[in-house]
Amino acid sequence: MHPKEEKTVVIIKPDGVKRGLIGEIIGRFEKRGLKIISLEMIWANKKQIDGHYPKDKKWISRLGEKTLNNYQQYGIAPIKELGTDDVYKIGKYVRGWLIDFMTSGPIVKMVIGGIHAIDMVRKIVGKSLPSQAEMGTVRGDFSVDDATAANRDKRAVHNIVHASENVHEAEHEIGMWFATEDIFDYKRAEEDIMF
Repeated sequence: MHPKEEKTVVIIKPDGVKRGLIGEIIGRFEKRGLKIISLEMIWANKKQIDGHYPKDKKWISRLGEKTLNNYQQYGIAPIKELGTDDVYKIGKYVRGWLIDFMTSGPIVKMVIGGIHAIDMVRKIVGKSLPSQAEMGTVRGDFSVDDATAANRDKRAVHNIVHASENVHEAEHEIGMWFATEDIFDYKRAEEDIMF
């Protein structure tokens, strides 16, 4: 596969949809030279979102580790806040809150294609925790949420957008959310000039 044919999934989460950021987010990808090759708004159900997020212990534990790192940074005792300091248990809480959040309103799902689309999209959206995302990224510009605040409220971090982290995740998400006939290949006018 040529690098310009790489594909990734982006989902504008309910907070991004409700705040009217759909056009702004899409515009950032298009201005970078990436192509929107599939796009749809849906209201996902719990089964769909449960299938979207990995269920393996390593991934879930990583969610817990992110929370513990955040707690350590801000001097918060996880046992006092969550009743445990076990990364897997905390990760399971966070995964459950993600499912609740992602089914709380409509989402916009899209496939984006282009040179190193996965890495490019991740740069554009910024770090998962908006409080740590650089200004100029989607999360850095439009959210100030943090794991500490979210966990205190027993909810997911409101970070505007989901973006596939790697090729394996992108392939899983494309297969789960999109039919082959709903992904379109076309040439943008400036492709011959840009690459």
